[in-house]
Amino acid sequence: MIKIKEINFQGIKQRFRVKKPWDDVMIFILNILIAIPLFIIVHQNLINPNWFLNIDRVVLFLVMIVVIQIILRFLRTIILFCIILYLLVLIYGSTIGNYGFNSVFEDYNSILYTMSDNPYPQDIIIAKLLPFPNKSKIINAIEYQNPKIRNFAVMATTKHFKDIKGYSDYRTIIQCFAVFKEINSRWNYVSDPKARDYIATATESLLYFSGDCDDHSILMAAAVKSIGGTPRLIHTTGHIYPEILIGSQTDLEKVNFLIKNVLFVNESNENKLHYHVDERGQIWMNLDYTAKYPGGPFMSEEILGALTLD
Repeated sequence: MIKIKEINFQGIKQRFRVKKPWDDVMIFILNILIAIPLFIIVHQNLINPNWFLNIDRVVLFLVMIVVIQIILRFLRTIILFCIILYLLVLIYGSTIGNYGFNSVFEDYNSILYTMSDNPYPQDIIIAKLLPFPNKSKIINAIEYQNPKIRNFAVMATTKHFKDIKGYSDYRTIIQCFAVFKEINSRWNYVSDPKARDYIATATESLLYFSGDCDDHSILMAAAVKSIGGTPRLIHTTGHIYPEILIGSQTDLEKVNFLIKNVLFVNESNENKLHYHVDERGQIWMNLDYTAKYPGGPFMSEEILGALTLD
């Protein structure tokens, strides 16, 4: 009598289960998106041995891809759930006109662009992650690539300090001080509506040079950045104001002389400069709307947050 063995269909299904290719594709794409900015950070912070054809950097990037892929595959279920949830949020945001796919694409490109030119690219990521009131609205409002902002800044540089000679190393800072002079000489403080924080774009504020402290900071940061300066916004209790990167202590000494003896002689007469020194020893000078000269007195000393726009 022939015995027919029971077929283990469950085992066959398990053995020949068809894998879903889309989840591997999503994991790999996420891997690349994470690996590129991490590679920039590691590349900028490691000594370059200058191997032939930069083989060391190629190997480094490949190793990072492998390591990240292993980690992501280990956390596959959680990550896939988060990706799907994030995509749903972006679809909803794109549908109603808020933060959506286009915004993510622009932010990612912006991060990579600024990281590639920054000696401390990790600061760009940290600045994106740190809390700051109305951060996304403020970043979007700083329209430094808008031709109107650029044209205004160029106009200011032709109107003020155009004939200053002998300070070629500080030309950009001098031109940014020209922007400061033009904006602050025309700025009219106007409060936001009651019980609402209105964030005006740089081009809005350019129409009448009016608004509150965050509107002034946005316009100043946009105009300064549009001509090559490095601005940041400082958040204190109930106030936001802009600062500009000066550089080292030696740079501060040169800028101090320029402000007090060449550019803002009357405004800065017998007054001291106000600035902050960050954790890397870089000096940032106050450009608040209340200041009559760069480095004028602070309205508030306590820093609750900083938003760097490098």
